[in-house]
Amino acid sequence: MSHTSTEEPVAVRIALAVLGVVIAFVGACMLAGGTYLITLGGSWYFAPAGLATLVSGVLIIRRRPFGAMLYLAVLVVTAGWSLWEVGVSFWPLFSRLLLPAILAFFVALLLPAFRYIRQPPPRTVGWVLSLALFAGLLGALYSAYQPRPSAVAQAPTPPMAGRAVGAIAGSDWRYYGRTPSGTRFAPLDQITPQNVAGLKVAWTYRTGQVPKPPEGFVVTPLHVDGVLYGCTQSNVLFAVDADTGQEKWRFDPKATGTYRPRCRGVGYYDAAPDGAPVTPAMADAAPLAACARRIISTTVDARIVAVDAATGTPCKDFGDQGFVSLNPGLSGNQTGFYFPTAAPTIVKGMIVVGGLVWDNAQVGEPSGVVRAFNATTGALVWAWDLGNPGITGLPPVGESYTPGTPNVWSTPAFDEALGLVYVPTGNATPDFWGGHRTKADDTYSSSVVALDIATGRERWHFQTTHHDIWDYDVPSQPALYDVPDGKGGTLPALIQTTKRGQIFMLDRRTGTPIADVQERPVPQGGVSDDWTAKTQPYSVGMPAIGTEPLSEQRMWGITPLDQLICRIEFRKLRYDGEFTPPSERTGLHFPSWFGGMNWGSVSIAENLGYLVVNDVRLGATSRLIPRAEYDASRSGDASEGNSAPQKGTPWGVEQDQFVSPLGIPCQAPPYGTLTAIDLATRKIAWQMPLGTVEDVGPFNIPTNMQIPIGMPTRGGPISTSSGIIFMAGTQDFYLRAIDVRTGRELWKGRLPVGAETTPMTYVSPHTGRQYVVITAGGTDASKKYGDYVVAYALPE
Repeated sequence: MSHTSTEEPVAVRIALAVLGVVIAFVGACMLAGGTYLITLGGSWYFAPAGLATLVSGVLIIRRRPFGAMLYLAVLVVTAGWSLWEVGVSFWPLFSRLLLPAILAFFVALLLPAFRYIRQPPPRTVGWVLSLALFAGLLGALYSAYQPRPSAVAQAPTPPMAGRAVGAIAGSDWRYYGRTPSGTRFAPLDQITPQNVAGLKVAWTYRTGQVPKPPEGFVVTPLHVDGVLYGCTQSNVLFAVDADTGQEKWRFDPKATGTYRPRCRGVGYYDAAPDGAPVTPAMADAAPLAACARRIISTTVDARIVAVDAATGTPCKDFGDQGFVSLNPGLSGNQTGFYFPTAAPTIVKGMIVVGGLVWDNAQVGEPSGVVRAFNATTGALVWAWDLGNPGITGLPPVGESYTPGTPNVWSTPAFDEALGLVYVPTGNATPDFWGGHRTKADDTYSSSVVALDIATGRERWHFQTTHHDIWDYDVPSQPALYDVPDGKGGTLPALIQTTKRGQIFMLDRRTGTPIADVQERPVPQGGVSDDWTAKTQPYSVGMPAIGTEPLSEQRMWGITPLDQLICRIEFRKLRYDGEFTPPSERTGLHFPSWFGGMNWGSVSIAENLGYLVVNDVRLGATSRLIPRAEYDASRSGDASEGNSAPQKGTPWGVEQDQFVSPLGIPCQAPPYGTLTAIDLATRKIAWQMPLGTVEDVGPFNIPTNMQIPIGMPTRGGPISTSSGIIFMAGTQDFYLRAIDVRTGRELWKGRLPVGAETTPMTYVSPHTGRQYVVITAGGTDASKKYGDYVVAYALPE
């Protein structure tokens, strides 16, 4: 039989054959994977679409025109199926249609190379079709670069401010959260939405200590009277000039022997009766006595160090030549198991500290005791041992604080007028099995506890997760703010974010919910030697962030193939929602122990009454492994890769992230957002994806594309009275300025490496310039690390 088409050049025919092979390969993968997916109870789209794609690929290799027609028909069916399954949501459609559309473009472009029995179609048919597909692909690419809100208030109301708590006059940043209330709000207005685009790097300070994983340089410095104070991951303390970044002093406490070296902040103590700022003229007229003003830091080898804020010299009257050990009263060998990383809380002449413990290593890890020490002498003032409240100081000789109790590894907040310090607790170790836990463990784990500042005695507690076997410890500093009550007054609130994405609003006097909380039934059935709480608390009176349950339809990938793999994995896992009980069957947890919200904490724009919160949206998997099996297949005492021993229990645990073979989260974007919540209406004002894929990509290859897909975040936001949010914490290398009223990005400054921490801002008492400062220590996602402290300011 003769063919009427003109033979195309060999190169064109080879290109068509290669295209056919690619299409056939995609089809074969879809057919095989889709068939398996059907056996798991999943979608019926992939198998028949894969078969048709495979047949079309074989026909295209043979240059049969029907192959092109069949493939284009599959594309049309795929488009219809995609719209049926996910509607018009951009990123889900992107995953389903991008690769098929790219292949269809080449099919259309190569239509003249097919062998036609009759008269071939005019070349213009292929050109028009390929141009239409090309235009569609260009439109999709353009759309991918456009920020798209995740949520916008349907009927926004004018902001209604509440009332600040524990406000501090002046422009210093004296506490980890700027004030004891932990709101990260600065009443500064020199940098505004109108001029923020003019920000430039004013100075850069380098510590000389580039972190090596698992180390993290994540400090939020303090600013006091023209000097910035901070710490490195090895607890080297430093002071730099607030206008120049020039180092004034540094002190190395020689801290060693830790699991995850990091230091999130230091404390400042002023022994002067009024703690008034010191002007240069005052300092010249009356030099301060040594250590009248102190920088206080915990160390990753369980010590407290106090140094003179002016010189960095250890305060000889504090403990033993400037040091106090945190080991007295703890049981067993503490090396590497107990290591404070949060900023100490300085309140009423005391240093309040908790501590991080090594998750999932063994039963009987160090106690979660919270202690207060005299900021001048280092003497123990009080202790709160939740397992034995009768111990209010050091335990009796031969005894210890209760081992393995929930710990306070994050930063407390305090209300001096009420006389209360609010401590967020973790869960009792190990995290994923609780058959051994005591009543006290289950009472106080994953809670907010109010302690009397003077005595350390409990006033109230509120639990955010019952019998926590999911590592849903409370990671963030509570935020204190008087919220509008709807009647012209205010209510004294404590706002607590959680890894679960739940936001609890409590009366900070009593711990009773201001925003409604409901106990809801949750799944049962884990392992026989543990139990699962029948209900869990849900804060229904506040928005929940990033908590939409997963489904097969929400699985995602850059292409249909990695999306198909994620669908298969999803169907193989046990998933009953966020409280899927850990068991011998691999379970999926979303939100997971990554968050939701994490230690970066929140900001409250106090002049508007907006709560600003960033979140992480990453799923995780876990599987309990019987002790004998775990011990036979693994060695060592500590967490090993994606597993942890949980020694002293019947189970080890295997954990992993829920990601595709390309290392991309298996659910559809965004993977991190920034949200503003109106505290008067308790509704979302806006929510925007935060971060681009510029500095990350599949197989750790940066894409160099500023596509605002919304990436996982670490660190937190700050806000200013001029209406700006400053936020880094993304996986790209930027500090951003965002309009607090709309969520619109106003400016971004390129950093040398990523910054997984919270910025701060101040006005120099010497020059009157406002600075925004961020620590850039690098990100685990990019594998690029640094030792930078970068300050931005408007040009002089």
